[in-house]
Amino acid sequence: MSSKTKTTATKEQATPALVPKLRFPEFRGAPEWDAKQISNVVGSVRTGKLDANAMVANGKYRFYTCAENYYKIDNYAFEGEALLIAGNGANLGYIHHYIGKFNAYQRTYVLQEFAINVLFLKYYLDRNLPARISLEKKDGNTPYIVLGTVTEMPLLAPKDEDEQQKIAECLSSVDELIAAQARKLDALKTHKKGLMQQLFPREGETQPRLRFPEFQNAGEWEEQRLDDLAHYENGKAHENDISEKGRYIVVNSKFISTEGAVRKFSNEGFCIANKGDVLMVLSDVPNGRAIAKCYFVESEDLYTVNQRICRIRPTQVNGRFLFYVLDRNSYFLDFDDGVKQTNLRKEDVVGFPLCVPPQPAEQQRIADCLTTLDDLIAAQTQKLEALKTHKKGLMQQLFPSPEEVEA
Repeated sequence: MSSKTKTTATKEQATPALVPKLRFPEFRGAPEWDAKQISNVVGSVRTGKLDANAMVANGKYRFYTCAENYYKIDNYAFEGEALLIAGNGANLGYIHHYIGKFNAYQRTYVLQEFAINVLFLKYYLDRNLPARISLEKKDGNTPYIVLGTVTEMPLLAPKDEDEQQKIAECLSSVDELIAAQARKLDALKTHKKGLMQQLFPREGETQPRLRFPEFQNAGEWEEQRLDDLAHYENGKAHENDISEKGRYIVVNSKFISTEGAVRKFSNEGFCIANKGDVLMVLSDVPNGRAIAKCYFVESEDLYTVNQRICRIRPTQVNGRFLFYVLDRNSYFLDFDDGVKQTNLRKEDVVGFPLCVPPQPAEQQRIADCLTTLDDLIAAQTQKLEALKTHKKGLMQQLFPSPEEVEA
């Protein structure tokens, strides 16, 4: 074999085939996928024209912002089957499939007139558009999508429409499982919220609407100040003592608001938390979701409390019961005026009036009930995340990557 022939053979062997890593059995002998551009299979790509001021309370048609939420409007500019892509903002790159009459926000791209299975195209874009956006992002600039980002995007698709349909149906089934799991999780959270409204007395009342049978005749709850039931201490600054693998986990607002997922470490324990302590966020931006959010400490000598977090150590009350009373309590949320940053003071916290069952056993019963429900919510959340991870991995296998082919 000549050197020229060897070189040609080597290049051919190095070129990846236009096929996915995972293919359904009935299509494993089918031809390679076609390489095209989005513009070859989409006949119309337009941009929405409406702004938020066009929304009305009781219109006839849907107005999309590409986040699976919509508002009613009185008129429409689009009709039929469409894919809508958010062109900027928090939902940048989000894709929604819709059939009907609708209008769209002015920074939403509307794709119509398809020469390809629409759901196959949606999932293909879900898989590859984020990388395309990142590739075109300019340093220091807010990322956004221009028309060419969509129309000139490489497209790899099966020649056989049945294979397109099979992939779309597979991923649609996974999406249905994810949606069902999300509804189940939302139902549990709603149930917990309603249960807490029944298990704790309402403002101005001294008994809850719902009481466990063994405590039906246990008497009224007692209202007391927080500082009569617990010891308060402000956290200490750890910012200058952060290390990659420190002895302690530093509890800050990010740690609490992410349920402990985002962590920093330090070898210095300036304010150690004990098992049973309740840690609360004292500072947040207007309308923030972290203010007064609490974390219940379940491990000894593991956490150190940062500034703008307080440590509440129960002395005359069940710690877990106290956690459920304090966590995002409306008493603390009322300090947020929605305009300036909220900073809860020590006086604001220790003066908190709370009703407590006179019997420690009732406090424990309520705490155990809600803890069991929280454990169930956590388990269902893990199932939801596992389904999302499964879908992500499945999409990576079902679609060949244009980057891999071009490499």
